Amino acid sequence: MKAIYLDCASGISGNMFLGACLQLGVPKNFLINELEKLNLNGEFFLEISDVSKNGIGAAYVDVKILHDFEPEKIQSDRPNIRRLHRHEHNQTHHHRTFADIKKIIDSSSLSENIKKKSLAIFSQIAAAEGKVHNKPADEVNFHEVGAIDSIVDIVGCAICLDYLEIEKIFVGKINVGSGFVQCAHGLMPVPAPATAELLNGFRTFSFGAEKELTTPTGAAIVKTLAEFRADLPEDFTSEKIGYGAGTLNLKIPNVLRIYLGEFSGQTSKKLVKLETNIDDMNPQIFGWLYEKLFAAGALDVWTTNILMKKNRPAQMLSVLVDDEHQADCIKIIFEETTTIGIRITEISRRVEAVRKMAKVLTTWGEVFCKVSAFDGKIVSITPEYEDCKKLAEKNNVPFKAVWQEALTKQEARLG
Repeated sequence: MKAIYLDCASGISGNMFLGACLQLGVPKNFLINELEKLNLNGEFFLEISDVSKNGIGAAYVDVKILHDFEPEKIQSDRPNIRRLHRHEHNQTHHHRTFADIKKIIDSSSLSENIKKKSLAIFSQIAAAEGKVHNKPADEVNFHEVGAIDSIVDIVGCAICLDYLEIEKIFVGKINVGSGFVQCAHGLMPVPAPATAELLNGFRTFSFGAEKELTTPTGAAIVKTLAEFRADLPEDFTSEKIGYGAGTLNLKIPNVLRIYLGEFSGQTSKKLVKLETNIDDMNPQIFGWLYEKLFAAGALDVWTTNILMKKNRPAQMLSVLVDDEHQADCIKIIFEETTTIGIRITEISRRVEAVRKMAKVLTTWGEVFCKVSAFDGKIVSITPEYEDCKKLAEKNNVPFKAVWQEALTKQEARLG
């Protein structure tokens, strides 16, 4: 399977991640065009440049907020920017809640896979900020991470991972920096409280600068998507290396190094199955519950029709989750359902087929198909439901016609 290894010797931030992905092969124009699907009305543009950090060539991605600049200057320098927000320079960045950010991402025309990954990362930030400030996650005012640059960084991360078809992410020890950082609530020790919360369970260290080297955005990417490995896994074969530059100039090279390659081994995460029987809850809540659990890191969620005492119909909720995200899913189940008890079963082993997303062009548009292989042979091809649904609605054709053509063309393409 395609995998990456994050070498965070100088920490990690969202723009460092984007820069490294650009060096790994994500086309600049592709990233920009995909980000336009957020429909943020020209609130930002990306400034991408090649820089040198202590002799290491890296890509630097800077998210420019348009109301930080003179509109006339931007219009003359960048004629492709169509709409501008003409705010005064002393106006602060707009703070957004998790609900605001979810609405932006859900209403975009990004693929469902990108939406899901982006919301999962933001969900982790919301949970961490909520714990730090003693507020429910949905009520957290995101401050710095709610600013437009962090939305772009996180969604851009999901876009890059989707383009590179990454299935597994590993991370080594993370340099968090030291000293103090200015936040919306005043001076905070490094790592900032939310960053420290997000990096629970990962190995961190401080070296090279009294600065914040790992941001909440970078920590959230790690928390949501990565598995700790002190060194490159033995079964990981590196094929390419990309460097993403940070903003600061330090005594150490301020870059995130990402190894891209193939991983053929087994992951070390422990899996558990959470189960509970529910017979007194509005069934409409299950749809909401599924979304929350997947955003929190659940690998799979399903319900089974059962009969309880006195033949009362009920639903058995089952959630497959790794050990790292178990606590978050348990919390969601207790908060969002009527259950008062959860059974936890350890899964000793799970055999997985290797899965990759492959794009195919149908009569009505592009459809991604999930291609699964085991023991070196393709075992199944499944067109993505949401892609087929959108094309069927847009072109007023039967869903099954889109689905069948996508499957047939992908099968022929793969032989």
